[in-house]
Amino acid sequence: MKRKKIRRNFVIITLIYLVLGFLLMQTVVKTAYELYTKSKEKREFQEELSVLKEKEDELKGQVNKLQDPDYIARYAREKYLYSKAGEIIIRIPD
Repeated sequence: MKRKKIRRNFVIITLIYLVLGFLLMQTVVKTAYELYTKSKEKREFQEELSVLKEKEDELKGQVNKLQDPDYIARYAREKYLYSKAGEIIIRIPD
């Protein structure tokens, strides 16, 4: 009788530890997956940020160029085929 009680208590305690262990492992796995997902997102955002910074630098360079009247005149002549007085425009395909 006493052995049955001890055995039953042992089984109950073992089941409780197994359930707690399972819950702990589930939490650990879930947290690890979330960390992996967040680090992947962080890498993607960092790559996107570097692309956007490069584009920003390029656009800042264009803004600086567009503040130069000589550049604007040359750009307009090349892009829109404007010419100075007495100038002939010949377009050569790339």
